[in-house]
Amino acid sequence: MRRRRAVVAAGFCASFLLGSVLNVLFAPGSEPPRPGQSPGPSPAPGPSRRGGRGELARQIRARYEEVQRYSRGGPGPGAGRPERRRLMDLAPGGPGLQRPRPPRARPLPDGAPGWPPAPGPGSPGPGPRLGCAALRNVSGAQYVGSGYTKAVYRVRLPGGAAVALKAVDFSGHDLGSCVREFGARRGCYRLAAHKLLKEMVLLERLRHPNVLQLYGYCYQDSEDIPDTLTTITELGAPVEMIQLLQTSWEDRFRICLSLGRLLHHLAHSPLGSVTLLDFRPRQFVLVDGELKVTDLDDARVEETPCSGSADCILEFPARNFTLPCSAQGWCEAMNEKRNLYNAYRFFFTYLLPHSAPPSLRPLLDSIVNATGELTWGVDETLAQLEKVLHLYRSGQYLQNSTAGSRAEYQRLPDSTVPQEDYRCWPSYHHGSCLLSVFNLAEAVDICESHAQCRAFVVTNQTTWTGRQLVFFKTGWSHVVPDPSKTTYVRASG
Repeated sequence: MRRRRAVVAAGFCASFLLGSVLNVLFAPGSEPPRPGQSPGPSPAPGPSRRGGRGELARQIRARYEEVQRYSRGGPGPGAGRPERRRLMDLAPGGPGLQRPRPPRARPLPDGAPGWPPAPGPGSPGPGPRLGCAALRNVSGAQYVGSGYTKAVYRVRLPGGAAVALKAVDFSGHDLGSCVREFGARRGCYRLAAHKLLKEMVLLERLRHPNVLQLYGYCYQDSEDIPDTLTTITELGAPVEMIQLLQTSWEDRFRICLSLGRLLHHLAHSPLGSVTLLDFRPRQFVLVDGELKVTDLDDARVEETPCSGSADCILEFPARNFTLPCSAQGWCEAMNEKRNLYNAYRFFFTYLLPHSAPPSLRPLLDSIVNATGELTWGVDETLAQLEKVLHLYRSGQYLQNSTAGSRAEYQRLPDSTVPQEDYRCWPSYHHGSCLLSVFNLAEAVDICESHAQCRAFVVTNQTTWTGRQLVFFKTGWSHVVPDPSKTTYVRASG
């Protein structure tokens, strides 16, 4: 009986959690208009302090125009007037593009615009493939986190794939502060949701291996709440700097290289030079070891106008930089320099130099120093990071670091040593010394440099650069067969 009660209670809790998540995602208590339609009259606002509905409408229009500008702006493919379509699937036939419903013949209140269209066939690259049908039978809903505007949930689609869902956080600071100021919950939802729509457009326009993939989106009708927006994106793991500092240098370098490639793409994007105004580790995720930007609602494309260098001061908590004002009246490279210095202070200075191969440290130090002083742009920074990758992947960094004399090691094929581990740092395994090597000579050098090492086991596993993973051991008193490994033991004497 106790077991039955526990099972019933667990099932009830799981159902309640999933229902709560879907209610937050699809029934937020506001009624934004459909794409390309008039929003209709809003409920009467409560008391406000800065012009009431007129001020709220002005802010909505500003965000609307920003989304429209990013939807059709830039010289890249797909530029031009976006079609007034949305990806949705409210019919049982599978995801696809459907005709929008006829607009409601009601005036725009206080000049506030309706929804701009979501990215459609005119956007660069293949369009989103998932619509509302994909969200009907999701399972395993879990709350991941929330920020100023959005909440993120992890769900599993009917086919088994795990994805992230983003929606306006109705307990968040953005919506809450707007409602307290203007007393118009419906209008405040529209204001907040335009940030989610902006991010969706930018994810589509800025497609890149280090930009989170947009899988689709859904304008979901829910009782009397039509068209609340949910985006469906690639799922990543949060960036935890404390954990990253405990990982191998090779993995940390991969993150910095990913960031360098991303910043190069943002500096030369189809929209122009894009800067991330909110640049913190929490705006990024890790997907299979690659760093990807996920939060783009605070991105900006426009460069800063200026009449002189005094207008081009790039301010950070620790120091400021003064950039030149171009003849065209824009601060030169301010967007990319802002991104680059943030990359230095949040990532490069912590992840690049520490525990790196000694022969690579001078080059890594020059990268850290040049980005910290902004003496390089993103092009030179990426070129130097790619140079480090080439030296490391090709083994050229070993030319001046290998030892002249080594002990002899006996080869024991198809065998391993299951115990006799010791810890080293950094290691791919916390309970043992598991490192990557370019070749057998480097494995011997590492074993010779560790006082407790008497043997090592070469596995058939490789890292993202193609290097083999090797276990280093304190001895070989118990050798067992293993066709996927080869053991090397130090010869006696």
